Amino acid sequence: MEEHRAQSGCQLSIVVPLYNEAESLPELIPRLEAVAEQWTGGTYEIWLIDDGSTDGSFEVIRQFHRRNSRIRGIRFRRNYGKSAALAVGFAEAQGQYVVTIDADLQDEPEEIPRLLAKLSEGYDLVSGWKKHRRDPLSKTLPSRLFNAVVSAVSGLRLHDFNCGLKAYRREVVKAVQIYGEMHRYIPALAHWEGFRVTELPVRHHPRKYGRSKFGASRFVKGFLDLLTVLFTTRFLRRPLHLFGSLGVLFAIVGFLIDAYLVIEWAQQRTALSNRPLLFFGLGLIIVGGQLISLGLLGELIVKSSLWQSSYNIAERL
Repeated sequence: MEEHRAQSGCQLSIVVPLYNEAESLPELIPRLEAVAEQWTGGTYEIWLIDDGSTDGSFEVIRQFHRRNSRIRGIRFRRNYGKSAALAVGFAEAQGQYVVTIDADLQDEPEEIPRLLAKLSEGYDLVSGWKKHRRDPLSKTLPSRLFNAVVSAVSGLRLHDFNCGLKAYRREVVKAVQIYGEMHRYIPALAHWEGFRVTELPVRHHPRKYGRSKFGASRFVKGFLDLLTVLFTTRFLRRPLHLFGSLGVLFAIVGFLIDAYLVIEWAQQRTALSNRPLLFFGLGLIIVGGQLISLGLLGELIVKSSLWQSSYNIAERL
């Protein structure tokens, strides 16, 4: 491992997260080798991260490693998820440029040079866009909704956040931190860190071997991780902006409701004792005050820990 880390001049690192893809690997790996060899002239590495496969995938990786030492493999003892596999691959990657691609052959390795060429236009991350997706409606329709929601929330307008085929400058993969199901939000995370992000249409194919490893639960997990991303990035150092805004909104609505009822009571049009709306308004005011207080407490915590804050610096003189 130390010998590998000591290598210098690596131009390209290809990271492949995989789970039970023993059938596709014998076709995928030679295609990745050919593309990487042609683009770099030999200064590349291919990291295959086996996320606890049970079908002999790592034995296939081992065979290719014996033939070509640039093909590296890591095997988890159990299935941790795609984000964990990518996080480990990013930590190991030594290349100036890093490419990720799924092992299911739905994306073409031959598209990699196009994404790398797009990086040379000044971008830091180029995400593949499965413009003509070869998947059933049960996957494409929820995916469209997901991409629309993430675009609206993140402020980054992409058609496809979750395409496995992406190209990065090395600084990006060393800056973003992913876990859980956060691999879906890598472009948004990079965007919030100040990196330039774009997308490029890529060809997409039906799954050739095996079946999809992702079930319906990924939508629930994805939504919860979206909330996590929002809280831990956009509002990490300004919690009052989130909780305070909600608190002020609740308090104003509650005040207007109660003010309206008081005016009605003063004009003897209603009695307050039989109006549940009065208590609803009071409840909104109380909740609003609690949210503002929660935001202020969050600000105090942030201010007390600023001495250990870390920021992503683009350049230093």
